[in-house]
Amino acid sequence: MNQFRFSRRPGIGDRIKVSFEFFPPKNDLMEARLWETTDRLQALAPDFVSVTYGAGGSTRERTARTVGRLLRETSLVPATHLTCVDASREAVDEVIDAFIGMGVTRFVALRGDPAEGVGARYRPHPQGYANAAELVGALKARGATDISVSAYPEKHPESPDFATDIDMLKRKVDAGATRAITQFFFDNDSYERYVERVRRAGLYVPIVPGILPIHNFRQVAGFSARCGAHVPAWLAERFEGLDDDPQTHALVAAAVAAEQVLDLIERGITDFHFYTMNRADLVVAICHMIGIRSTAAAEPRTVAA
Repeated sequence: MNQFRFSRRPGIGDRIKVSFEFFPPKNDLMEARLWETTDRLQALAPDFVSVTYGAGGSTRERTARTVGRLLRETSLVPATHLTCVDASREAVDEVIDAFIGMGVTRFVALRGDPAEGVGARYRPHPQGYANAAELVGALKARGATDISVSAYPEKHPESPDFATDIDMLKRKVDAGATRAITQFFFDNDSYERYVERVRRAGLYVPIVPGILPIHNFRQVAGFSARCGAHVPAWLAERFEGLDDDPQTHALVAAAVAAEQVLDLIERGITDFHFYTMNRADLVVAICHMIGIRSTAAAEPRTVAA
């Protein structure tokens, strides 16, 4: 695939649903940026927002604080990421119960990457949930009503083939997953081929495209190589020579992502999940270009003390 192809249709923003991913901030500066971002993105009326959770619960407290503040101070509906890396079943169950006690019923269930990082060998905790399918089952049993799981248009780098990869997705769906959100990708044909494979396997949950606005092409290209996401040559050419030109880089990034989403809309896709990196500018620009307009500032959520 050399580039995205689309024809703009009026009113398409009215039938599109978006969701956003955030990560819990590590310091005061990142905290301030996150809440500036949420102030801007809640005006786009997303279906939900998700908050990441580190291996072995390394960000557990920060995730809980972020989710709690989203519930108290914004109109956004949070979904909490949860992993089973380096944690016993008892510990994971305690976390599930704590989040449900806060009022969270949406989760993103992931096996998670080893604490050593992407590419390191995964070893299940001896007393833990072995994989995301078992984690989904635990969430369902403990009262979660909406459970998203991961999907890999170019297959998970640890999977020997697509059949193995899709079999794991089937196990997650059978355990109670309600949707799959894909790892980011830049070739829409690969996404379409993946969805066809999933449907042939008898799975009909939504396969929501995960869209990554490219804030730094070099960083994204390096991470893509580690996680098995192909970077097409035409995409690299778009960003060539822009390392020291952040303004033009941002304009190109917004245009590329908007083209990708518009092309997917032409193929019949209506739900999109954006990996925001806790930054609003590109996401707001992309949503504007696909017909989603910011509304007046959303009213804060009110909760009982």
